[in-house]
Parts: sequence; structure tokens; C-alpha cells
Amino acid sequence: MLIEMNVFGLAIDPSAGTPIVILKDQEGKRAVPIWIGLFEASAIATQLEKIALSRPMTHDLTRNIIESLDARITRIVINDLRNNTFFAVIHLDKGDRELLIDARPSDAIALALRVEAPIFVDEKVIDKSMEIHFTKDIGDINKYTKEELQELLENLTPEDFGKYKM
Repeated sequence: MLIEMNVFGLAIDPSAGTPIVILKDQEGKRAVPIWIGLFEASAIATQLEKIALSRPMTHDLTRNIIESLDARITRIVINDLRNNTFFAVIHLDKGDRELLIDARPSDAIALALRVEAPIFVDEKVIDKSMEIHFTKDIGDINKYTKEELQELLENLTPEDFGKYKM
């Protein structure tokens, strides 16, 4: 089953300085942290903050190409988590055809934000992501507000984190 989620915020993994995008379901009950690259975090942040740039960045260019081909992104789905790596698919409509494009979740999220497409996460991915263990007892990450979660993540030491791939 697919669960619709929204970008709850961005944080930094203090052990590696790696950005984390945090998705939360619409009821605010479940969260999924995804470790992403710096450029993708910047692309997500500029869209969340509605920052207008003078020239199109990569995700803006991709959106423009898709639109110029008379296609549209209908949704993105984060559909798997294997070996600490998340996987996603971009769903495109092109006339009467639906195209599925393999993508990194960070790129898919950056595109979804630009075209206001819904973001879905497969329930099995949510369940697997809840198995992410920290050595420090942080309890249920779903109970934190955006600010509390960011503060918690920023105050973790390198020893508190496991190894996660972007």
C-alpha cells in the first residue's frame, strides 16, 4: 500500500555532514528519513523556500524538458529500501501512456516539489526505515516537531549513527 507523504524538513547528519530529507505522512504519525546529496538538498531547499534563480538548475531544466514534451509528472513513489539505499520511480503521463522512470528519491522529490506532484512511499519502505537504529535512544522519531527533530539530529555524535548510503 502506498502512503502519501510530504517533505517535513531537511536536517544534517552530524557524523558525515550529509543532508537528510525527512518525509512525514499526512497525519503526522510516521516519518521516513532519507540521506541525500548536498546538491539535491539544495534543490529541495530552494523549492521549499520558493527561491527564484536567474537560470534553471538541473531539476528545473528536467521539469522544463518534460513539460516541453507534453508529458507531466503525476506522482513519485519511493518503492524500495535495500542495503540502506532508497529507490524511487517517477510516474510520467505522455498522452495515453504512463512511463515509469527509475530515480534517486532525492531527485524525484526535487522534481515532485517543482510540479506539485504527490509523493508516495510504499508501506514496506516505511516499515524498513523504522528499523534504522541509532545507538543513542531517541525513541520514536515520529513524536518530534520539525524543530525538535532537527535539533536532535544536529546534536547526535558520529557514534550515534550507522552507515547509510545516498
